[in-house]
Amino acid sequence: MIDRGISMKEVELAIKGGSKFRQAPDKLVSEYGYFSVVYKKIKDVHYIITVKPRW
Repeated sequence: MIDRGISMKEVELAIKGGSKFRQAPDKLVSEYGYFSVVYKKIKDVHYIITVKPRW
């Protein structure tokens, strides 16, 4: 995430307001602006798996 120039605030915005779809039974992808966030949600906690630019 840091190597790609994406801040934690941008990741939070992506999770809250991005376009979401399910990647696997337990993973979600949120697309936002120029990047995507892959994460898991367990109860009220979001676990970031990866952040990648969208080409």
